Amino acid sequence: MTWKKKTSFDGQMSEAFVTAIFLSLSGGLQDVYTYLARDHVFANAQTGNIVLLSVNLMEKNWPIVLEYLVPLIFFALGVAISELIHTQHKEDQRVHWRQRVLVVEMVLLFIVGFLPAELNLLANALVSFSCAMQVQAFRKIKGANYASTMCIGNLRSGMEALCHFILKGKPRKGVLAWRYFAVIFSFALGAALGSSLIPYFGMKTIWISCLLLSLSFSLMFFQGQEERKEKK
Repeated sequence: MTWKKKTSFDGQMSEAFVTAIFLSLSGGLQDVYTYLARDHVFANAQTGNIVLLSVNLMEKNWPIVLEYLVPLIFFALGVAISELIHTQHKEDQRVHWRQRVLVVEMVLLFIVGFLPAELNLLANALVSFSCAMQVQAFRKIKGANYASTMCIGNLRSGMEALCHFILKGKPRKGVLAWRYFAVIFSFALGAALGSSLIPYFGMKTIWISCLLLSLSFSLMFFQGQEERKEKK
Protein backbone atom coordinates (compact mmCIF):
# COMPACT_ATOMS: atom_id res chain seq x y z
CA MET A 1 0.00 0.00 0.00
CA THR A 2 1.22 3.50 -0.78
CA TRP A 3 0.42 6.65 1.14
CA LYS A 4 -1.92 9.27 -0.21
CA LYS A 5 -0.48 12.59 -1.21
CA LYS A 6 -2.09 14.40 1.73
CA THR A 7 -2.55 11.83 4.46
CA SER A 8 -2.97 11.34 8.16
CA PHE A 9 0.56 9.95 7.99
CA ASP A 10 1.79 13.43 7.13
CA GLY A 11 -0.25 14.88 9.97
CA GLN A 12 0.88 12.26 12.49
CA MET A 13 4.48 12.54 11.51
CA SER A 14 5.06 16.26 11.15
CA GLU A 15 2.28 17.73 13.30
CA ALA A 16 2.51 15.56 16.41
CA PHE A 17 2.56 17.56 19.63
CA VAL A 18 5.54 15.70 21.07
CA THR A 19 7.54 16.37 17.89
CA ALA A 20 6.79 20.08 18.26
CA ILE A 21 8.02 20.00 21.85
CA PHE A 22 11.43 18.58 20.91
CA LEU A 23 11.74 21.01 18.01
CA SER A 24 10.90 23.96 20.26
CA LEU A 25 13.42 22.85 22.89
CA SER A 26 16.03 22.77 20.14
CA GLY A 27 14.92 26.16 18.80
CA GLY A 28 15.30 27.84 22.18
CA LEU A 29 18.72 26.33 22.70
CA GLN A 30 19.91 27.45 19.26
CA ASP A 31 18.85 31.05 19.87
CA VAL A 32 20.51 31.37 23.26
CA TYR A 33 23.61 29.62 21.92
CA THR A 34 24.29 32.17 19.19
CA TYR A 35 23.40 35.06 21.50
CA LEU A 36 25.54 34.04 24.48
CA ALA A 37 28.34 32.11 22.82
CA ARG A 38 28.54 33.68 19.35
CA ASP A 39 28.73 37.50 19.56
CA HIS A 40 25.13 38.30 20.66
CA VAL A 41 23.52 37.46 17.33
CA PHE A 42 20.05 35.91 17.19
CA ALA A 43 19.77 32.66 15.24
CA ASN A 44 15.97 32.63 15.10
CA ALA A 45 14.73 36.10 15.99
CA GLN A 46 15.61 37.82 12.74
CA THR A 47 13.51 40.82 13.78
CA GLY A 48 16.10 41.52 16.47
CA ASN A 49 18.88 41.16 13.92
CA ILE A 50 17.16 43.63 11.60
CA VAL A 51 16.83 46.18 14.42
CA LEU A 52 20.49 45.81 15.42
CA LEU A 53 21.54 45.85 11.77
CA SER A 54 19.69 49.12 11.22
CA VAL A 55 21.17 50.74 14.35
CA ASN A 56 24.73 49.82 13.40
CA LEU A 57 24.12 50.79 9.80
CA MET A 58 23.18 54.31 10.86
CA GLU A 59 26.25 54.44 13.11
CA LYS A 60 28.43 53.14 10.25
CA ASN A 61 29.74 50.22 12.28
CA TRP A 62 30.40 48.18 9.15
CA PRO A 63 31.95 45.07 10.77
CA ILE A 64 28.97 44.85 13.15
CA VAL A 65 26.56 45.38 10.26
CA LEU A 66 28.06 42.31 8.59
CA GLU A 67 27.52 40.23 11.74
CA TYR A 68 23.77 40.80 11.48
CA LEU A 69 23.43 40.91 7.70
CA VAL A 70 25.00 37.53 7.00
CA PRO A 71 22.64 35.56 9.31
CA LEU A 72 19.69 37.32 7.66
CA ILE A 73 20.86 36.25 4.21
CA PHE A 74 21.47 32.68 5.33
CA PHE A 75 18.06 32.55 7.01
CA ALA A 76 16.47 33.44 3.68
CA LEU A 77 18.58 30.79 1.94
CA GLY A 78 17.51 28.21 4.52
CA VAL A 79 13.85 28.81 3.66
CA ALA A 80 14.65 28.36 -0.03
CA ILE A 81 16.59 25.11 0.52
CA SER A 82 13.80 23.71 2.69
CA GLU A 83 11.34 24.37 -0.11
CA LEU A 84 13.73 22.77 -2.61
CA ILE A 85 13.90 19.61 -0.49
CA HIS A 86 10.11 19.65 -0.23
CA THR A 87 9.71 19.94 -3.99
CA GLN A 88 12.19 17.20 -4.83
CA HIS A 89 11.26 14.66 -2.16
CA LYS A 90 7.60 15.22 -1.27
CA GLU A 91 6.63 11.96 -3.02
CA ASP A 92 9.33 9.88 -1.31
CA GLN A 93 7.69 6.98 0.52
CA ARG A 94 10.78 5.82 2.40
CA VAL A 95 11.95 8.93 4.24
CA HIS A 96 9.69 11.94 4.69
CA TRP A 97 11.04 15.18 3.23
CA ARG A 98 10.86 16.83 6.65
CA GLN A 99 13.14 14.15 8.03
CA ARG A 100 15.62 15.05 5.30
CA VAL A 101 15.46 18.65 6.49
CA LEU A 102 16.29 17.49 10.02
CA VAL A 103 19.27 15.48 8.77
CA VAL A 104 20.72 18.52 7.01
CA GLU A 105 20.07 20.64 10.09
CA MET A 106 21.79 18.15 12.41
CA VAL A 107 24.85 17.90 10.17
CA LEU A 108 25.23 21.68 9.99
CA LEU A 109 24.80 22.15 13.74
CA PHE A 110 27.30 19.38 14.43
CA ILE A 111 29.82 21.22 12.26
CA VAL A 112 29.10 24.46 14.14
CA GLY A 113 30.22 22.82 17.37
CA PHE A 114 33.75 22.53 15.96
CA LEU A 115 34.03 26.16 14.82
CA PRO A 116 36.19 28.41 17.03
CA ALA A 117 35.22 31.90 18.15
CA GLU A 118 37.21 33.36 15.27
CA LEU A 119 34.59 31.88 12.92
CA ASN A 120 31.52 33.15 14.77
CA LEU A 121 30.22 34.80 11.61
CA LEU A 122 30.17 31.45 9.80
CA ALA A 123 28.74 29.68 12.85
CA ASN A 124 25.87 32.15 13.16
CA ALA A 125 25.20 31.89 9.44
CA LEU A 126 24.93 28.10 9.62
CA VAL A 127 22.69 28.16 12.70
CA SER A 128 20.40 30.75 11.09
CA PHE A 129 20.28 28.63 7.93
CA SER A 130 19.33 25.58 10.00
CA CYS A 131 16.67 27.47 11.96
CA ALA A 132 15.10 28.71 8.75
CA MET A 133 14.90 25.18 7.35
CA GLN A 134 13.21 24.01 10.53
CA VAL A 135 10.69 26.83 10.80
CA GLN A 136 9.77 26.46 7.13
CA ALA A 137 9.34 22.68 7.26
CA PHE A 138 7.49 22.38 10.58
CA ARG A 139 4.61 24.84 10.69
CA LYS A 140 1.62 23.00 12.18
CA ILE A 141 0.49 21.16 15.30
CA LYS A 142 -2.59 19.09 14.54
CA GLY A 143 -3.52 21.50 11.76
CA ALA A 144 -2.83 24.71 13.74
CA ASN A 145 -0.06 27.05 12.62
CA TYR A 146 2.92 27.46 14.97
CA ALA A 147 6.64 28.19 14.93
CA SER A 148 9.24 26.04 16.69
CA THR A 149 12.04 28.62 16.58
CA MET A 150 10.30 31.82 17.74
CA CYS A 151 7.50 32.76 20.12
CA ILE A 152 5.67 35.93 19.10
CA GLY A 153 3.25 34.18 16.71
CA ASN A 154 2.66 31.36 19.20
CA LEU A 155 1.93 33.87 21.97
CA ARG A 156 -0.56 35.74 19.82
CA SER A 157 -2.29 32.55 18.68
CA GLY A 158 -2.28 31.10 22.18
CA MET A 159 -3.90 34.18 23.69
CA GLU A 160 -6.46 34.32 20.90
CA ALA A 161 -7.41 30.68 21.49
CA LEU A 162 -7.55 31.26 25.26
CA CYS A 163 -9.89 34.24 24.79
CA HIS A 164 -12.17 32.16 22.57
CA PHE A 165 -12.18 29.43 25.21
CA ILE A 166 -13.02 31.80 28.07
CA LEU A 167 -15.33 34.22 26.30
CA LYS A 168 -17.09 31.88 23.88
CA GLY A 169 -16.90 28.59 25.76
CA LYS A 170 -15.13 26.60 23.05
CA PRO A 171 -13.36 23.61 24.67
CA ARG A 172 -11.26 22.87 21.60
CA LYS A 173 -9.82 26.38 21.78
CA GLY A 174 -8.75 25.66 25.34
CA VAL A 175 -6.81 22.62 24.19
CA LEU A 176 -5.26 24.65 21.38
CA ALA A 177 -4.21 27.40 23.81
CA TRP A 178 -2.58 24.81 26.07
CA ARG A 179 -0.57 23.47 23.13
CA TYR A 180 0.67 26.92 22.19
CA PHE A 181 1.72 27.75 25.74
CA ALA A 182 3.43 24.36 26.09
CA VAL A 183 5.46 25.10 22.95
CA ILE A 184 6.42 28.53 24.32
CA PHE A 185 7.44 26.95 27.63
CA SER A 186 9.51 24.35 25.76
CA PHE A 187 11.28 27.09 23.82
CA ALA A 188 12.07 28.92 27.08
CA LEU A 189 13.20 25.67 28.68
CA GLY A 190 15.54 25.02 25.74
CA ALA A 191 17.00 28.51 26.15
CA ALA A 192 17.48 27.96 29.88
CA LEU A 193 19.12 24.61 29.22
CA GLY A 194 21.49 26.15 26.72
CA SER A 195 22.47 29.04 28.99
CA SER A 196 23.23 26.65 31.85
CA LEU A 197 25.36 24.35 29.67
CA ILE A 198 27.40 26.94 27.76
CA PRO A 199 29.76 27.61 30.71
CA TYR A 200 30.61 23.90 30.77
CA PHE A 201 30.59 22.86 27.13
CA GLY A 202 31.23 26.16 25.35
CA MET A 203 30.88 26.03 21.58
CA LYS A 204 29.95 22.34 21.67
CA THR A 205 26.71 23.09 23.53
CA ILE A 206 24.97 23.20 20.15
CA TRP A 207 25.37 19.42 19.98
CA ILE A 208 22.57 19.16 22.56
CA SER A 209 20.36 20.65 19.88
CA CYS A 210 21.50 17.88 17.53
CA LEU A 211 20.41 15.33 20.12
CA LEU A 212 16.96 16.90 20.45
CA LEU A 213 16.55 16.97 16.68
CA SER A 214 17.60 13.34 16.43
CA LEU A 215 14.84 12.45 18.87
CA SER A 216 12.35 14.26 16.66
CA PHE A 217 13.71 12.46 13.61
CA SER A 218 13.44 9.04 15.28
CA LEU A 219 9.97 9.73 16.62
CA MET A 220 8.76 10.78 13.19
CA PHE A 221 10.14 7.61 11.63
CA PHE A 222 8.47 5.46 14.29
CA GLN A 223 5.16 7.23 13.76
CA GLY A 224 5.51 6.78 10.03
CA GLN A 225 6.06 3.04 10.44
CA GLU A 226 3.00 2.77 12.69
CA GLU A 227 0.86 4.60 10.16
CA ARG A 228 2.11 2.40 7.33
CA LYS A 229 1.18 -0.72 9.28
CA GLU A 230 -2.34 0.62 9.79
CA LYS A 231 -2.74 1.13 6.02
CA LYS A 232 -1.87 -2.46 5.13
